[in-house]
Formats: sequence, C-alpha cells, structure tokens
Amino acid sequence: MKIVNEKLPYVFYRNKVLASIYYFLFSRSFLRENKAVLNGKVQYLKQSQSNKANIFLLVRNTHKLEKGLLMRPRRAVFAASYIEETVSCFIKLAESGDDIHTPQFKWFYDVLDEYFAVVQGGDKTIDFQMGRFKAVVESINFELKSKKIEQKSIPYKHSSIGVSPISYEDFFKLSKQRRSVRWFEQKAVPRELVDKAILAAIQAPSACNRQPFQFRIIDDKNILSKIVNYPMGTTGYAENIPMMIVVTGNLDAYFSERDRHVIYIDGSLASMSFMYALETLGLSSCSINWPDIEQRERKMQKLLKLKDFQRVIMCIGVGYADPEGYIAFSEKRSLDEIRKYN
Repeated sequence: MKIVNEKLPYVFYRNKVLASIYYFLFSRSFLRENKAVLNGKVQYLKQSQSNKANIFLLVRNTHKLEKGLLMRPRRAVFAASYIEETVSCFIKLAESGDDIHTPQFKWFYDVLDEYFAVVQGGDKTIDFQMGRFKAVVESINFELKSKKIEQKSIPYKHSSIGVSPISYEDFFKLSKQRRSVRWFEQKAVPRELVDKAILAAIQAPSACNRQPFQFRIIDDKNILSKIVNYPMGTTGYAENIPMMIVVTGNLDAYFSERDRHVIYIDGSLASMSFMYALETLGLSSCSINWPDIEQRERKMQKLLKLKDFQRVIMCIGVGYADPEGYIAFSEKRSLDEIRKYN
C-alpha cells in the first residue's frame, strides 16, 4: 500500500488518462462517489420521463425564467428551448393535486403567468405552450383567484427590500461569537429553535434555487448514541453532544455530472447560515467533518436509510454551550494570506 499511496502517484498524476488509470487500477477512492453521481443521474432521468413532475427540473426552469424576466434589456422572445418541458412539468404537478397550495407552487404559477404576459407572441412553440398553461389553470380549481390578490412571486426591485439594522460590526461580532463548541450542557435542544434556524438557513443562495440538501436532525437517544461516533472528529466528546444534525445532499437534482459538487456548495452555504442563526437563539454548534471512508459511509447510509444518490455533506453538533467548557483558539490566517485581488 505504501507504493500505491506514495510512489505511484508520481507516475500517474501528469495527465487525465494516467490519472484515470491510477484510480481504475490502484485506488477505490472514487467508486462510491461515481456510483452515487450516476445513480442520481438515472433517478433524475426516471423522474423526468415518468408521469410525476420532476420538481428539481421545474424549480431550475422557473429560476431560469425569472432570470430572463429580470434581464436588462429583456429580450422580446426567450426560453423557447425549454418552455415546453417547463409547462409539461407544471401540468403534471397541477393535475396530480400534490403541493398545489404551497408557496412554491404559487411561485411556479406566478412566474409562468408573468412570462406569458410579457413574452412577444408569434413564436409557435411559445404560443402553443401558453395555450396548454391557460387550459390547465382553467380546468383545475386550486384557488388561484384568491392568490391573485396577494403579492406575486415574481422578480421585484431591489429598492423594495427592507434594510436590516445589523451593522458590519454587529455581524463581525456574531462571526467571532460563533465558535466550535464541544462541551454542552446536558439538556434537551428545543426543536422549535432548530426549525427557526433552518428557516434562516434555507434563505442561503442555491444554484438555480434547487436546494438539493436536507437537515437530518437526530435527538432520539438510541440513534444519537450511535451516530455521534460515526464521524472521525468526535473522539473524546461524542457522548456530550445532545443533538446531531447530518446534512445530506441529493444528487438526483442534476441531469449532468458537471453539477456533482453543487450539493457540497449549497449544503455548506445553508449550514453556515444555520450555525449563525443558532447563535442568535442562544444555541451553539460544532461543524464536524465527514471524510469519505467507505465503512463509515455504509454505517451512516444504513442508519439513516439513505438512498444511493444521497451523500453526507457534513455533521453538526448542536446544544447549549457549557460556560465552563473550553473552546479552541483556532487563530485564522491573515487577510493578506487569504485575499488576492485580480
């Protein structure tokens, strides 16, 4: 193994072909990721070809329509290449009766309605899809009349956003307040506070608004006693964690391998907002690394009943900080080391 890990990399690292040979012949490090990515792709294709709506596709395309609506200058005709699959997906969801009273369904409807109201007529594809959209809206009673009097879920001017009273100094203080806490008071963490933090977390940016992640909250003592020992970084304090959150990513949100890293980007953005929000609610946290080790991955997959296209992104210990517990100083790198312009 020493030859494989320390000698052969020098032979095979020089180009993509040699690197592929190395990982095909000598290392299994990417096998689980490869399987998960391909499994997610197949699941995405199955959902797109089934009679059920592919929500990830509909979210992505609705977001693309929004970007078209807010462009300056806005083109008279746009989205012709994907409006058919968007309307088809919307119709599947509307006719299923599932989730048609949710804020997200209203967003789907409002954006499509606005799109067809402003796009220039004359394009056969767009005109036909407009007819399909209006027909399903008329044929299914999902109380859109009452929704029309509400604020529409469409692009709006930045000037209409309320300005937060939080200053940079306030935010910087919060960022210094958030430390990785490993010693917690042994009392239950209220679920309603965790839910509040998640509501803040899901405001984080996400590629095409797909939000391909989930917060798996573990506070059952029997499950918790097992799961706190699965990451490598909890040695010595695992039994002190009153709640563990496992952040997972769904690779079935993507049709292409090019987006295989987005679950980690989007999941991490949301997790950081989540941990900041916890601080405002009197709770502390510890972000815990999840290394890609097959034995541990299998344990986590079995315990949480994860599908093959679901991957663990990270873990987060949550609780009320023990005021007498120590925290690591963890001096950060300097601005000059981190920052580089152009």
